[in-house]
Amino acid sequence: MNRNTMLIEADELLSKMGNENIRIFDATITDDVYLQEHIPGAAYFDHEKYSDPDSKYEYTLLPGAALIEQIGKVGISNDSEIIFYACGMLPYAARAWWMLRHAGHQNARVLNGGLSAWKKAGGTTEQESRQYEPSAFQGQIRAGMFVSKEDVMEALKKDDVATINVMPIESHEGMHITDSSNLSCMDLMQGMDYFQPNEELASRLKELAGYEHIITYCGGGIAATVNAMAHWILGQENVAVYDGSLYEWFGEGLPTTGNGRWEIWKQEA
Repeated sequence: MNRNTMLIEADELLSKMGNENIRIFDATITDDVYLQEHIPGAAYFDHEKYSDPDSKYEYTLLPGAALIEQIGKVGISNDSEIIFYACGMLPYAARAWWMLRHAGHQNARVLNGGLSAWKKAGGTTEQESRQYEPSAFQGQIRAGMFVSKEDVMEALKKDDVATINVMPIESHEGMHITDSSNLSCMDLMQGMDYFQPNEELASRLKELAGYEHIITYCGGGIAATVNAMAHWILGQENVAVYDGSLYEWFGEGLPTTGNGRWEIWKQEA
């Protein structure tokens, strides 16, 4: 994978409008933002529909078969070209991309800059709610893109695995998995909308390049996908996202370190 196969710039998306094979999804976490304005033809990507209803932790990913079925329900086929974007919050689009790749889809990209980049490039918006016709998606789960709390516990015993909290340093100091390190996703983005250029990503991630494996986590498994995607953009695919993240880790009473300022990481999750 590389930047051009994972990200699309607004000018390129403008040139593709009208292509019947494209499926555009607004992955902003609440539909009220989508209904205010969105890219013409875009459907709303409801993260709740991809979350396990049997889990006590919010946004825990659906099990494999149910995930694959849900992807087909929203009109995504194996041949569809998928574009995810968000309004002012790149992590939501990154989470959608990471999830789809985990399910085996090979042709999805994130709109770099989201809705603001689209409008700056001269793209129009609409308010009409859209949906795509359901289709058959023949997925195949890619093992290793998401890991469990048990995987994290084992990883913490190994010197060649880095467990990285992607929350801002203030949140990390408030609470983090004991023996994990910090690299804020904010350092990998520009204004919560864009990924940094490759040179900047490489500079930020260079200290992790020597690890055999990397696990990223956050509050609820969303922001962690920004760091994971950044590694992939640079060709480093030895990275996984801890889906449960701090919601589950703390909820299960597993070892944490911090100054007790819980409200910080809760707001950032």
